[in-house]
Amino acid sequence: MNSIFADKVYSRSKIMKNRALKRLIYSLTFVVCIFILPSFSINGEPKQDTTANRYRMKTIVVDAGHGGHTGAKGSYSTEEQVTLALALKLQKAIEKEVPGVKVVMTRTTPAGVGLQARSDIANAAKGDLFISLHCNSLADKIITVHGKKKRVPNQSGRGVLELVYRYGRDNEEAAALRENLFEEEGSKDVQAMLDPANLILLNEFKKKYRKNSIMFASMVNDEFVQVDGRPSDGVIEQGILVLCHTAMPSILIETGYINNPKDEDYLNSEDGQNEIVASIIRAIQKYKATLEQPQ
Repeated sequence: MNSIFADKVYSRSKIMKNRALKRLIYSLTFVVCIFILPSFSINGEPKQDTTANRYRMKTIVVDAGHGGHTGAKGSYSTEEQVTLALALKLQKAIEKEVPGVKVVMTRTTPAGVGLQARSDIANAAKGDLFISLHCNSLADKIITVHGKKKRVPNQSGRGVLELVYRYGRDNEEAAALRENLFEEEGSKDVQAMLDPANLILLNEFKKKYRKNSIMFASMVNDEFVQVDGRPSDGVIEQGILVLCHTAMPSILIETGYINNPKDEDYLNSEDGQNEIVASIIRAIQKYKATLEQPQ
């Protein structure tokens, strides 16, 4: 009886060992296939996978600055009108010239939209790029005529200017990033937000978004200057609320000085608006191609 029982135990143990050995062989074979087979084509040459996990730009948020009878004014036009016209043209141009990219607008009417609301729209859309369109203006000058001070328009400003977020409102930017990265569907997991790994992740996103913002702003400026021949004040860093509250690469474009007669005419002309939009489109295409190229 003991001998029979021992034989059964031995047989069972042998079967289990055989099964374990088979599982080990299958597992090792599977691992080898994963690491070796995809690396080679049929003819034995190395095969590069250039599509897996590659970044794709999906959403661009276009913000027509001001609205609701706010913003700068020229002799016959307002920033509210000009930026809306440019934004609507830019929307159509992106949909036509940048396939596969969705456009989200912060406003499509003259009605005003608050600064925080603009950021909220962009963040809710999970935008990959935020472009805010504005018109510049200079404050009046005070001059002295016959001993009396007199206020006169300062029409010396000409051309474009691109603004990007400047360090200094870090807490506000971090709050926007935390909301997008760690607060899904309104939940607020404080532990998750304070986790060292997540704080490092936040830092890396801040650096990446800032770097990409500067890169895109420089591309836009190059198109305005080198292709259109427009004067430019270049790319400048400022602590602007609408930029630091958007959790994505963001720039603000001052498309021209609306209180300068020549710039105002350009900003209101069909040719001027088309030229501005075309320059932004070329910059978007270059920026997109740069980010989407295989690593």
